[in-house]
Order: sequence, then C-alpha cells, then structure tokens
Amino acid sequence: MTAKLFLHGVPDSPAIWRPLLDVLDLGDTPVAVPALLGFTAPLPAGFPATKEAYADWAIGQAEVLFAAHGPIDIVGHDWGALIAQRVAMLRPDLIRSWAISNAVIDPDYRGHRVARIWNTPILGELFMALSKPAKLAEGLAAQGMPAAIAAEEAEQWKNKDKRRAILKLYRSAKGLSFAHDWALDIGKLPSNGALIWGADDPYVKLTVAQRYAATTGTPLTVVDGAGHWAIAERPAEVAAALHRFWAAL
Repeated sequence: MTAKLFLHGVPDSPAIWRPLLDVLDLGDTPVAVPALLGFTAPLPAGFPATKEAYADWAIGQAEVLFAAHGPIDIVGHDWGALIAQRVAMLRPDLIRSWAISNAVIDPDYRGHRVARIWNTPILGELFMALSKPAKLAEGLAAQGMPAAIAAEEAEQWKNKDKRRAILKLYRSAKGLSFAHDWALDIGKLPSNGALIWGADDPYVKLTVAQRYAATTGTPLTVVDGAGHWAIAERPAEVAAALHRFWAAL
C-alpha cells in the first residue's frame, strides 16, 4: 500500500479534505493529513512561515511516511498544491506520484486580487483586521465549499497566528510569483504527476492549468461545474480521477 500525504491550502485546514477522503475509501492505506503550521494551532516559536519553511516542513512530513512505507503519493490543493510540487522537485526520491488541484507552479501566473492585497504591507494587515469569520464562512460557502466546512474554516480565522502566517507566506512568494525561483525547477519534477481542476475557479483560471498541461505534458482532469474547492464540491469526481491516476502508475 502506497502511503498518501494530503496538503491543504489557504485559508483552509485539513477539514477541507474530509469530503474527498470519505469517498476515496482508502481502507488500510496509511494516510497523513497534517495542518500547515500555525493554521490550526499557534505558530511554533521561530518558524518564519515562508514558502521555503513550509516546503521544508512538508519534506519532513514526507520523510516520515517514506521511512515507514516507501515512496508516497502526495496530493495538494491551493497552497498545498504548490508545496506538494516543491517537495516533488526537491525530493523526488520520496515520491511515487504527485497530484495537485487548482494551483500550480507556473512562471506566468501573477496571483489573484486577494493574493496581491495580502502581499501589500499595511493593506494586508487591514484586510485581516477587517475580515470577520461570519462573512468568511458566507463567502466560502457561496463559492462552493460545503457550508459545514466553511463554518469550521471560518471559526479558525479567529486564530491570529493563522492570519499572520498567511501574510508571511504570501509575501515570501511576492503574492504568487514563482518565475524567478520555484518555476525554474519545473524540469526537476518527477514525470508521474497529474492536475485536477475545477473549471470555474475564479482564483486560478482553468487556462493556467491548460497552459501548464500543454507545456509539460502533465495530464489534466477538468471538473465541470466546480470552482476552486472542487475537492470538496465534487469529491466523487476528484476521487475517480485520483484512482484512475494511481491505478495507471
């Protein structure tokens, strides 16, 4: 059994994987669904919450699974997708496969509007200070996230360390610009990769995934009628895509 490592994104927590894990039916397969540091608990002392720090942390998570079970399947969504790709770039020896949803390390992508706000000093802090959990829950649910999970994610928004971590993370990536660092290593990615995309994602347009797939030859599954959180909106379709992908390895 190949162990699975699932990495969530922003502003999420491991709860976002629950609908998918329920239908994946992985049985006795070893599965790890960790929370990004600072997202469900206080930031550890000295942890800088940069993209490099989170990538190093994720490598540590992968190393633990690898030591016990051999090469792993890593799955990421949103920032978890970017971090999953970085892990696969830096430590292909740990990875049997990588599969990512609704975010990709792309040299031409420059981030969505909220990413640019979070990247801007003072403006980002104002955004965080004025963001209320109830409005966040309402907004996430309106964009397709199951209402119960949206409420759970919004409750965690009260954690000031989470909001601090998000600002640090986005600023370490200049919003969401990877042209001059991580994107330079796309050629280091193992060939066993896959993209799964909600067709109506307002943050990372389907055209970004299509361009990446055409440039790299990475297979792309498009989930029609789903947005950024396709993993929770249409979990059965995402699960079917993952099972097809893993079965072909």
